[in-house]
Formats: sequence, C-alpha cells, structure tokens
Amino acid sequence: MKCIYYIFFLLVIGGCSNNTHSYKVIAAKEYHDAVYASWLGQIIGNTYGLGYEFKFIDEPGPDDFPYGYDFTLDTLRKHDGAFSDDDTDIEYMYLLQMEKHGVEPNYNQLANAWKNHVKERVWFANRMAVTLMHAGHYPPVTGNRHFNCEWFQIDPQLVNEIWAVTAPGMVDYAVAKSEYAARITSDDFGLEPTLHYAAMYSAAFFEKDINRLIEIGNSVLPDSSRFSEAVDFVKEQYSLYPSNWQKARANVVDKYYVIEDYNRHSWAAVDAILNGALGVMSLLYGQGDFQQTLDYACAFGMDADNQAATICGLLGIVNGFESLPKQLMYPLEDADWELPFNDSYRMITRDGLSDARITELAERSVKQAEKIILKQGGEIFNKDGETYYKIPIDVVFESPFELNPIPKQSLRVGKQWQYPVYVGSKKAKVEIIGELPSGVVYKDGQLQGVPATKGTYSFEIKATKGSDEKQIAVQLYVFDENKAGSASSVLFNNAARDKNTEVIRDGDIRSTYTSVKNDHQPGIDYYGYIWDQPQKISTLIYNNGKPGEFYGWFTDFKVEYLHENEWVALRDVEVFPSMNLGNSQWLKPAYQDYTIGFDTLTTRGIRIIGKAGGIKKDMANAHLGMEYATAIGELEVY
Repeated sequence: MKCIYYIFFLLVIGGCSNNTHSYKVIAAKEYHDAVYASWLGQIIGNTYGLGYEFKFIDEPGPDDFPYGYDFTLDTLRKHDGAFSDDDTDIEYMYLLQMEKHGVEPNYNQLANAWKNHVKERVWFANRMAVTLMHAGHYPPVTGNRHFNCEWFQIDPQLVNEIWAVTAPGMVDYAVAKSEYAARITSDDFGLEPTLHYAAMYSAAFFEKDINRLIEIGNSVLPDSSRFSEAVDFVKEQYSLYPSNWQKARANVVDKYYVIEDYNRHSWAAVDAILNGALGVMSLLYGQGDFQQTLDYACAFGMDADNQAATICGLLGIVNGFESLPKQLMYPLEDADWELPFNDSYRMITRDGLSDARITELAERSVKQAEKIILKQGGEIFNKDGETYYKIPIDVVFESPFELNPIPKQSLRVGKQWQYPVYVGSKKAKVEIIGELPSGVVYKDGQLQGVPATKGTYSFEIKATKGSDEKQIAVQLYVFDENKAGSASSVLFNNAARDKNTEVIRDGDIRSTYTSVKNDHQPGIDYYGYIWDQPQKISTLIYNNGKPGEFYGWFTDFKVEYLHENEWVALRDVEVFPSMNLGNSQWLKPAYQDYTIGFDTLTTRGIRIIGKAGGIKKDMANAHLGMEYATAIGELEVY
C-alpha cells in the first residue's frame, strides 16, 4: 500500500495533546449534517438510479437531462417514504453490528449477520459469499478468488461506505477497515474501487474539491493497481472530450467491458473495475453539481443505480444537506411529507431488520463515529457553546485477532489443494497440532500442498497472540482413484436437450451441465454411472457447477444404487455441507462440492436423483418461458 500524503495541519483547539498524532477538527453539527446528507444522497441515488439499472449497456443514455425518477415513484408512494435496496441495506446491517458488538466487529460477527439477515435479493459476489457462509466457511475465505467465483464483481463498492462515513478524515483507518469488510465478498483488484471510494468518503469531510478527492482515492491503491489505471484512463478521456461525454464513455466501455477471461464467465455489466470507472467519470463530468452528477451516473449505464448511490452519498458529504435538490428529496407532489422521504426508511429486503427513520440512521452513525474517534485517541470538546470533534487523522485499523472454524474438506490424491488460515493479526503465531496428510503443509498463512495418501486426518490449529489463544479442530478427507472414469456409461435424464454428459466426469467443475428440457415440466433428474463389473463404493462427491438464475438445482435429493437390476434408495446417507433444497435461486451456491458418505456397498450402478427446480423468470426475461433443470459440474465416485 502506498503511503498517503496529505497537507494535514496539527490543529489543537481547547487543549493540548501529549501524543504524536496529527489532528483535524470539525464542528459536530457540520459532521452530523454531512452524515445525514450522505444517507439521503445514497437513498436518492439508489432510488433514482434504479430506473436506469442495466438500461444502458451497449449504448449510453440520451443526452436529455434531467432524467427524473422512473418506476420507483410507485414504490415510494406504496411505502410512503424511502425503501431499502442493496445499496443501503447492508450498510444498515453493518451499523447494527457496530452497535451490537462494538465499532470493530469481527468476521464471525459479520458473517452471522449475513446468514441471519440476507436471505433473498442478493447477487454475484454477495450471493456466493453468503452461500459459502452457509457451507461453513468464514470471511475472508468467502471472498477469496479460489472459493468465490464472482470475486471481481461490483458488490463491495456499494455496501461498505458506512466504515468511511464513521471515520471522518481518518483515511488510512477508513480504507483498511473497508478492505477488511470488502474481503467478505471479494478479492484482489475486485476490492480496489471500494478502497478508492472509502478514501474519498473519509477525506470528503475536509476536502471539498472533486478532482483532489479522486487523487486521494488513487493514492491509497497499491502499485500497479488495475483500478488506478482505469481512473487515470477516465481522467484522460475527460480531458480529451470535456464536451463529448458519449465519446469518453464509449472509450471506457471499449477498454473495460468483457475484455478478460475473468469476466467472460459471468455478467460483465457488473464488473467492479468498469462500474467503478464510470462512477469516477460521473464525478468528473458533474464537477460537484448533484443533479448533473446523478444524471451522468445513470446515463453512463451498466449497474447505474450503484454508482448513483455511492457518488451521491459522497456529494452529500462534500456539500452538505442544503446542496441536495429539494425535488429529489420530495419526489411525490401529492405527498404531505414534512421531512425528506417522510423521514422513513422501510426495510423490505433483509429478514429481521426493522424500519428506521432516516434522521435516526444519521444520529446512530454519528454515535458510532464518536466512539471511533475517542477509541483512536481523539477528543470531543466544547468551545463557545459549540461541540467539536478533534480527530486523529493518522491512525490505522488493526484487524481483530480471530480463528474461525474450517468446515470438513475433501481432498484428492495428486491434486493441488489450499485453504487459508486467517488469524487477523500479523503478530499472531499459528501452530498445527496433529498429523497433516502427507504432501500438505502449513505455509504462507494457508494449508496447502498435493496430498499423497488417502485417509481421514484430524488435527487442531492453535493461534496465539500474547496471552490470547484460540484453537479449532479440522478434518480432512483425502480420496484416491475416482471410479467415475472407469464406468462404461453415464446415466442422465434422456429428456434433457444436452446429451453431452461426459462433462460430469471430465475433471473440470467449470464445465457445467444443465438438464434443460423441451417439455417445461419439473420432472425427475438423475446422474450416475454403470460399470461392467461390481464396484465397492462408499462416497460420492457431487459438484453442482454453476446454476442458472432461474433454474439449475434439486428440490429433493437422494442416492440410489443398482441391486439385482432395480434402483434402491440408500438410507443413512450423510451429506456435507448440507444441501439447500428450497426452490429459490437466492441462496444457491456455485461450484460447491457436496461429499456424500454411506456404508460401503458393492454395486454395478449408482446415481443421485431428485426433482428439478425452477422459478418464474423476472419481467425482463419473461419471454424466455419457464424452465426446470438441475446443474452439475462433476460427479466423483470413491
């Protein structure tokens, strides 16, 4: 991480300090105003931008500003105020975790919040993260690129602004804390726009120049940063085409939309780098004007509501409440609202989270910021009847010391395997107690290697930091000789359109097979093998590949074996992790290994079988019709 250099002045009002921190001072009412404006700005941007989400992809929106609110006016009227969406609801959830657990909640606490509250309306990296949590993994594994197949998507840059809002002027602290939280869902350069935004948000309480804020955002990014390069490219386009935003947008899209292997297997319109670059470009073309910036964020397209929410929240901090256009805060002409959005935030997206008043969200955020300021060595003082915050601007965030459980893992002899062991603090020492599989070692913060011998291995991991000690038990199952390749035939539902079922034993989980049929009926799907000679079998490993958005899962599941030419269901089957058999896409994992154990049997045939799932498509995809199908990446037999 580059060093961050700002022209910060040691400003001491109302007392002397006996430490070496540098400070900035802000009036409490000014900070409160900026926090309130930031919440309102995000709500405006999100609600306004939803009407243009994915509306402009191949081409930009029209040069006909202002666009105005679209279909969301009906939703605002229905709820008589603002309503939650994924641009603000996770931040509200994080605010609750700070209130419940302290201003620096750890991964265990944050993961439990995700599992308890995020049950639907979750996409891409966020969805993969929460499904990994339900499979027993904890952050940052849930965002690790080897586990989360959507690690490079937009998700973290739209759900983590709260950490910087509650760390005014504490740029290093805000960036590190935002990175800590962003790693719940993402990895590598997928994090970089989040860090850039965090720096701008934190600095914006004192720095009001848009161009300078963008430079501050770039300064916190690592050397050879992909996003820093994208920001520089956007700045270049703005300087070349200050009066032709369509040309600048076209060049940015040509450079960053569907250009790498990493974003070809998913939807590139939600790519973190691309959308982050468009967000920064809306700042440049808007130059601090709220309405102009909002419309540019929408006109540039892609996942537009996210850029609109984040950038408008930033402008709320920069210019305060009085800068927010009244017509955007009171969009319903026939509503008798005394305060913006009727001072109402209706929770419609997350289980177990209550409605709130927007003014209260701001007040509660300020209280957490006060705790952070005091914890980091700052002060709250009064002068001439006014309250001020004396903020230590050079403090750093230290990740909590933790060692979370590791779920049971299935390894294969001769195949590379790795699993991060996260302890949070660089000062913590890690010790392995017990026997690791031959070929597997603990090195560079992770268990890794190529196992050489099959078997079941149980051991413990102990982490110590000073007098604090944490210990977990780990189980690894190492398998050898996958019998799938020796089967004489592959079993599947012949009604499926795709007959190329060899992909379920080609050793590549990414080659997903999906059993879409022509009859559009739920039906029963099965996958398995027949051998010429009887085989001893005790374990299957089913990898579910990557399901579709509206189909691609089982709604019931069992294992059957061939006994005297009849299929017989196995009893006492153990499946780990547990399988989500609900008929909903929201919590379906991708590329998840399910290890299925049972008493050893001898048979010529074995299969997994169950009812295919599917849901009604959304309005944008209604023309495609209803489908029922299952998905599978691989079926291994041991």
